[in-house]
Amino acid sequence: MSTSTRLEASLTLSETIAERLRANIASGRLMPGTRLHLDDLRADFGVSLSPLREALSRLSAEGYVMTEGRRGYTVAPVSPDNLREVTRLRCEFESFALRESIRLGDDQWEGEIIAALYRLNKLERVNIEGEQLALWESAHAHFHRQLICACDLPLLLQFCATLHDLNDRYRRIFLRDVPIDRDVRQEHEALCDATVSKRADDACDLLRRHIERSAEYALRALMAQQTVTQ
Repeated sequence: MSTSTRLEASLTLSETIAERLRANIASGRLMPGTRLHLDDLRADFGVSLSPLREALSRLSAEGYVMTEGRRGYTVAPVSPDNLREVTRLRCEFESFALRESIRLGDDQWEGEIIAALYRLNKLERVNIEGEQLALWESAHAHFHRQLICACDLPLLLQFCATLHDLNDRYRRIFLRDVPIDRDVRQEHEALCDATVSKRADDACDLLRRHIERSAEYALRALMAQQTVTQ
């Protein structure tokens, strides 16, 4: 195997590891502050240290993992300030991407948004858990990606994906068992309608409020938990 082929295989492996760890952190399966032991991860993934370190370095750059010098790696902590920052950035980036998508999107893009909403609505997030909840989370993320995917700005979409997952992490950890006194389904439907109707100002305003409302619920739950543990 040539040097370039070995490098490509290593990068592909590190990307796979990073993707799995990212999903575990975003979903709350790996909780904030969890120490990531390299020997345990090597055994879990059946890999050498090289691709594992590459994956952890990538996740560190994205904000999912913290490097503690010789002490190794830990899952990034959570805090009110971090949640506020992630939410603010997500609102700015996704609103811009949505506006560009509305300007550039074609009929196929509009149809795929409607289809994504239809699939999401078939998986009502009411008293569901396990595999069913995982399906809802996947459909929910897909709907939000579909809204902005026509912006023709790959780097922006990459930033949006990272911010969405970092923001979603708070919702999935702190709102897992918290009843939400708002109609999220109605918010999604209003957002879809404004987007496919090319009402850019309305769509961006709805998106901002949708993101901010979820973040506010998560912030309350986070601060309540911190108060209990103090």
